[in-house]
Amino acid sequence: MQAAKLFGSSETWFLVGGTTCGIQAAIMATCSPGEHIILPRNSHISAISAMVLSGAIPKYILPEYDCKWDIAGGVTPSQVGKAIKELQMDGKKPAAVFITSPTYHGICSDLSDISQLCHAYGIPVIVDEAHGAHLGFHPQMPHSAIKQGADLVVQSTHKVLCSLTQSSMLHMSGSIVDRERICRCLQTLQSTSPSYLLLASLDAARAQLGENPGTVFNKALELASEASTIIKTIPGISVLDLLSFNEFPAIDPLRLTLGFWSLGLSGYEADDILDRDHGVISELVGTQSITFAINLGTCREHTQRLVSGLKKLSMSFLHSKTTEMRVESREHAPFNDICISLNPRDAFFANKRSVSIKESLGKVCGELICPYPPGIPVIIPGEVITEKALNYLLDVRKKGAVITGASDSHLSSIVICDV
Repeated sequence: MQAAKLFGSSETWFLVGGTTCGIQAAIMATCSPGEHIILPRNSHISAISAMVLSGAIPKYILPEYDCKWDIAGGVTPSQVGKAIKELQMDGKKPAAVFITSPTYHGICSDLSDISQLCHAYGIPVIVDEAHGAHLGFHPQMPHSAIKQGADLVVQSTHKVLCSLTQSSMLHMSGSIVDRERICRCLQTLQSTSPSYLLLASLDAARAQLGENPGTVFNKALELASEASTIIKTIPGISVLDLLSFNEFPAIDPLRLTLGFWSLGLSGYEADDILDRDHGVISELVGTQSITFAINLGTCREHTQRLVSGLKKLSMSFLHSKTTEMRVESREHAPFNDICISLNPRDAFFANKRSVSIKESLGKVCGELICPYPPGIPVIIPGEVITEKALNYLLDVRKKGAVITGASDSHLSSIVICDV
């Protein structure tokens, strides 16, 4: 989709055809081949493809992780500062810092302090705010990434706001990033035949917010708060809050992440029951939890159906003789022991072959493998395949996750690089 530009006081908006395109353009516009980019290891696959396109070399940060929930959190300013200093000790300066905030579960990083830190070094901050296009439109919500000083922010306007699927925005603020380079990158990545239907839907979403920006989310926030309060009283069901991620300033109040281990259920099992028996469809399913998204289209009947389904789930499994406390023994994220043999671009173009999963251990991965949703890679091309990563993938697949990126979704074989 060809870029259409709108101008504000100190900010430029580019209307783009999907978040993937926006993230790729942002990274290509800030990173040249051989330059380093600091980013969390659990970044979306679009950031990996952007490194293939740009030739940027990753400097990964391992995000905060809660093993009970099996959820990765955000990135702290101290982690970013440490990564910058480690590169400096090697005589290198990062071309950009990339942060995902909020995460799919709604966990927000301290972008204000991260931006201030990076700008002191003249480093631009890119934020994947795909799930946060609504932030800043109500005093009960966290501030938006642009408000906190980020330079480039990519939003999926269709996720919580009301534009059509695949319509997104790339926001630019400040003067660190060259606006003309952003335009050239977008022109390279986008179609020359833009969908004006998608563009019109973005403008309609903007107009909807513009009519009553301070109150448009009143009803959604009320429903989310009511549901959360009731769910916390249901025996055997846990609600994710900042006690699990106390390093971070906020969790999106429109995200409800629920744990079911006290009922002896995985997230996948609970999701199947809620879908099959109660017509409740979740936003995101994990090994230990389910996440629900409240948005402008949510009504009280929806949240009442969710609460009713959860109460019946609790009644059915809380006192079952087969119920056991199911908490994974996993102490670290599945990607905490990564070893990079090739950068993503070199791995992408390397000669490859397929081997059995047993033969792949210790080899250099040639494909991007991740459970979906949310599309967070467990193994990235160029990384050495570890036993921990393989066990995690096999485990989540057994529990019901869909494996994407792999040529063999059943994981009986894996593509490796010939190095």
